[in-house]
Amino acid sequence: MSEISFDDFLKVDIRVGRITRAEPFPEARKPAIKLWIDFGADIGERKSSAQITRHYAPETLVGRQIMAVVNFPPRQIGPVRSEVLVLGVPDAEGGIVLLAPDQDVPLGARMH
Repeated sequence: MSEISFDDFLKVDIRVGRITRAEPFPEARKPAIKLWIDFGADIGERKSSAQITRHYAPETLVGRQIMAVVNFPPRQIGPVRSEVLVLGVPDAEGGIVLLAPDQDVPLGARMH
């Protein structure tokens, strides 16, 4: 594990958003879901895709709050321009479990 400074950590802008829309992403090389996420008035809605199909179906995601990095440059993933990096951790079999606050918090709130 490599060390970073606290100042480096502060450069990563991790915010809470609410998934407003989710669709299958059959064009992706690995199974994924396209996401539209609302980060509140200051940031607005951003798009992403996430390889989370082992634990989630698109219809179960709408309305969920999640955590995402909002200050990485956009990446083109097939036909989707991913504007944020949705955060998750792998379970024992490698399926991704989304990171989320355990209570409703204001959209756009920054992780401390």
